[in-house]
Order: sequence, then C-alpha cells, then structure tokens
Amino acid sequence: MLTYPHINPIAFEIGPLRIHWYGIMYLVAFSAAWYLARRRAARPDSTWTARDVDDFIFYAMLGTILGGRIGYVLFYGEAMWRTDLLYPFKLWEGGMSFHGGFLGVLTAIALFARARGRHVWDVFDFTAPLPGLGIFAVRIGNFINGELWGRPTDGWWGMRVSDTPGGPLIARHASQLYEAGLEGLLLFTILWLYTRRPRWRYMPSALFLLCYSLARISMEFVRVPDVQLGYLAGGWLTMGQLLSFPMLLAGAVLLVLARRWRQPSGNFRPPP
Repeated sequence: MLTYPHINPIAFEIGPLRIHWYGIMYLVAFSAAWYLARRRAARPDSTWTARDVDDFIFYAMLGTILGGRIGYVLFYGEAMWRTDLLYPFKLWEGGMSFHGGFLGVLTAIALFARARGRHVWDVFDFTAPLPGLGIFAVRIGNFINGELWGRPTDGWWGMRVSDTPGGPLIARHASQLYEAGLEGLLLFTILWLYTRRPRWRYMPSALFLLCYSLARISMEFVRVPDVQLGYLAGGWLTMGQLLSFPMLLAGAVLLVLARRWRQPSGNFRPPP
C-alpha cells in the first residue's frame, strides 16, 4: 500500500499572497476548455468563431465559480453557514460543488445563447466535451488538499492516510483519483471522440449527462460523504448521488428526444 505524502496545498507565496494548488487546477481547467473549444471552432464546417469561444469561456467561468460556491453552501455547507455568516465568502477555505457549478454553467450557457441568438441546446452540445479535462484537474486538486477520501479498504491499491493530524494511518480508497480517471479522463475521451463529427441535436448533451451521472453515482459507493451531512438514507445514499439522479433522468430523456426528432446541429454548416 502507498502512504499519502501530505502535499503542501500552497504552491507558492508572493508576500502575503498565497497561491493554492486547488486554484491553479481551476485555472488549468478553464485553460483546457478554452483550448479545446478553440480547436473545435477552427474546423472548416464550424459555425463558431474564436471570439465566440472567448466570450463563452468568460460566461462559463463566472457560472462555474459562482454556481459551484453557492451550490456547495446550499447543498453541503448549511451547518457552517449557520455558525459563520461570512463562510460563503471565504473561498480560500475550499468548498465547491460540481452540481452547483453545473447549474451555474447551464445558466451561463442560456444567457450566452440568448445574447448570440443561438439555439441553447446547440451551445450545450458544443460544451459537452469540454469539462472532462477540467474535472480531472480539479480532482487532482482535491487529492493534493487531502480531502474527499474513500472508505477503508484492504486492497493493495489503498492509500494510507490519517483522519486527524498525528492520528493512526488508515488505508482508504483514493476516491479523488478514481473520480479524476472516471469522471475526468474517461468522460473526456468518450465525448471528444463522439463529437468529432456532427451529431443530432441533444445527443452530445445526453451522452455527457448519462456518462457523468453514472460515474458519479458509482464513485459515491466508495467515497466517504461530507462529514456534516453523512448518508441521507439506508446507510448508502449520499447527496452526490441524490443530485446525480436528475442528471441521469435528463440524459435519458434527451437521448430519446434526439433519436426521435433527429434535428441537425446548429454548430455545423450544412454540406454544400
């Protein structure tokens, strides 16, 4: 078994300013999304321009950060908010929710689509392959922070970590790394390859929702829930699973609609 190396969460300091690895991983996430979107926009048959991508990433950044923080405070941080009214603003203490960030991005996409006169589902579909590498980077940030550990395990792949400073070492699933691989790299690979050629409207969004929700629901069985919430029911249901079930249902509905309606995507120019 491996022993967790206790990586310093602070990458470097400039005077009183501390730059955390977690923040750097968010920068990596947005940079990767921008690069990938620029590559897709550069295709000869794309209806997107480089300026469209730049503006969209700005919308998406605001939606992710605001939605992620608000979502975490509402879904997971109610107890901390009650004891400290300023807690929602203490971003340096960590606490971001994927599902909150997802809702924030959906809002940002809707606003962007309206401002540019695009079909909102075309923007959703264009976005579908972009988050995977970012999710991978942020989960690595969770690992560096030593948070979101999994349940104890006897497997050789377990990571020995202490639950309290100076406490005994307990072998646990490195669920952050599992999620980095499954929700991040695998999700990105599937979506990026699938969207190499034009697909029916709704299909890329449906595939993203189905793949992410199934991956997250599965990972929650080995991941320890947030201590302030614990299990919601039956000794197994977590908030992450509860928030993922609507995504799974929405993905299934979009899949049916895409196959039934077969509408061409507005992200590509029709062939001459």
